[in-house]
Amino acid sequence: MPDLSRDMARPAEYRAGGDLGDFFALAKPRVMALVVFTGIVGMALAPTGLHPVLALAALLALALGAGGAGAINMWFDRDIDAVMERTKTRPVPSGRVPAAEALAFGITLSLFGVLLMGLAANWAAAALLLASSLFYVFVYTCWLKRSTAQNIVIGGAAGALPPVIGWVAATGGLAPLPVILFGIIFLWTPAHFWALALVRADDYARAGVPMLPVTRGDPATRLGILVYSAATAAATLLPYLMGGLGAVYGTGAGLLGAGLLWHALMVYRRRAGSEMRMFWYSIAYLFLLFLLMPLDGLLAGA
Repeated sequence: MPDLSRDMARPAEYRAGGDLGDFFALAKPRVMALVVFTGIVGMALAPTGLHPVLALAALLALALGAGGAGAINMWFDRDIDAVMERTKTRPVPSGRVPAAEALAFGITLSLFGVLLMGLAANWAAAALLLASSLFYVFVYTCWLKRSTAQNIVIGGAAGALPPVIGWVAATGGLAPLPVILFGIIFLWTPAHFWALALVRADDYARAGVPMLPVTRGDPATRLGILVYSAATAAATLLPYLMGGLGAVYGTGAGLLGAGLLWHALMVYRRRAGSEMRMFWYSIAYLFLLFLLMPLDGLLAGA
């Protein structure tokens, strides 16, 4: 665990706070964008809706909660980020933002996001947002990430909650469809991250992070990617098979799932460059899959 005393004795190269871009980077904007997007889908699929102004406020709250958790993650991980090539230029390990300011920024965003969600939507959605942030910070960042190869498997639950939060924000309750959406993202997460971990295995080993390629080796990771990709592709068909979404979604999910399985098979067979192709395809896959969900209803109505 990072030593809090280091925040009180800042190195000479630290300056009093970074610029706006540094603080924006602390909030992990790419992760935040995915969180907000899947939250929008959950909200759009709900049978009841919020007033547009309140819906925008709820989505802002979701973004703030995700950004705050990301900033706290960067504060806590500053020691391992400093020794990894992929992360050493982040605002805190590079010295552009003092650690104490990053922590304060993250806590402020998180608390404001939860409060705004409760006021704009309902306190059930606010409680889910708080639970997601606490799980990401304390269970994943502080515990799982540094202790087990299953870190990204269990920790993926935090990133899978946004569509559920969006649904609950609109309706105040749960239903089978948002639970399935949670399951899709939960199953998608390991294969997505392990593809990158195969490329960055030396980085993780140097930082002492027990990612699957470090602890179980390359073959087990490639098999895990294939297994989780197959499970993800199967889970994406459930909204269609259970009648929650129509043929437009079902057809698209099947085609996208076939693409995911093909990329996973190429990783399993060790095709050159397949790991990063899998990583980038998995991002596009999740985006297109969730985009199909509200489009299904619109196209069916047309």
